[in-house]
Amino acid sequence: MPIGWAIISAGDFADSRGAPGINQADGAELVAVRSRDQGRSEAFAEKHGAKTAYTSVEDVLGDPRIDAVYITSPNHLHAEYTTMAANAGKHVLVEKPLSVNMAEGVAMLQVCRERGVTLGVGLHLRHHPGHIETRRLVADGALGTVALAQAQIGQGERGNVRSVPRAGLRDWWTHPEMVGGAFAMLTIGVHAIDDLQFLLGQQVVEIAAITDGQTTERPLEDLATMCLRFDGGAIGTMVCGMRLPEYQNDVAIYGSEGKVLLSDASWPRLQGELRVSSETVNTTVAYEPDQVYLVKKNIEDFQRAISEGRDPVASGLVGLKLVQLTEGMVDSAKTGRTVKLEELPVPGPDG
Repeated sequence: MPIGWAIISAGDFADSRGAPGINQADGAELVAVRSRDQGRSEAFAEKHGAKTAYTSVEDVLGDPRIDAVYITSPNHLHAEYTTMAANAGKHVLVEKPLSVNMAEGVAMLQVCRERGVTLGVGLHLRHHPGHIETRRLVADGALGTVALAQAQIGQGERGNVRSVPRAGLRDWWTHPEMVGGAFAMLTIGVHAIDDLQFLLGQQVVEIAAITDGQTTERPLEDLATMCLRFDGGAIGTMVCGMRLPEYQNDVAIYGSEGKVLLSDASWPRLQGELRVSSETVNTTVAYEPDQVYLVKKNIEDFQRAISEGRDPVASGLVGLKLVQLTEGMVDSAKTGRTVKLEELPVPGPDG
């Protein structure tokens, strides 16, 4: 039997990738969509083939055809909707960020664990074949000892490229308490910093940030630079922002015996080029652009996690780490100090 899905919030992401990703995923069925506006909900359902259009989250969660919900709502509603879904016995895939602060994120993990439902996050780069291959090369030692990892993810205003709008239905992006204390970091930067952790198989334990925000006059940043220390010994940099002339998204991993360059491949869609140059591997692979492929793969892995009783590759715990990193970035940018990150405050399976 296919897994029945509902999308909560019929915004741009749900329209361009969320619903198409569900419709393309093996073993998935789009049962319902929920928007606050009935007309908008019905139009979305008709466009994407959903069976039912709702305006009430409670009605979505009371629908027995629905096994899982994809929460694509504004950030500050993630915790509330996740808690409601878990208490209704629905599995939860939530777009990044997991939550707007650590306390809410920890509570989300705990309620999902207590209710026995799967919790995943929309971190689609973990399913990019070039990034999966890079992770394998690093783990197999093809690059030797990795010393430096760098990621840049950005966009701007030149040509047809547009920064994320912050007006009308997206006005919530201008409110620090609703977005989670950061703009560029939470819009695109979390993809890049999570990607570095995924590629290296290492976690960030120390961060120093300089941004053009995090002040009283300008609480949210459009550009952020970060220096990172990983628990496996590597150091790194991550740059994210909306002030570039166009898309510029690259990852570089440097080891003692070689390097990997992922050009134009650190944006959460399938595209770009993988170039490997090492003592044992020398190859170049190109990937044709596909807006939906990575979302589809994320959904398929989430569904397998449900059936196999495991965490998805982009798990709730992975999402919580990014909330911690964002809080660390904001703290560092405000104070001008390096921030050391503590072990995540999440209890084990036995409490």
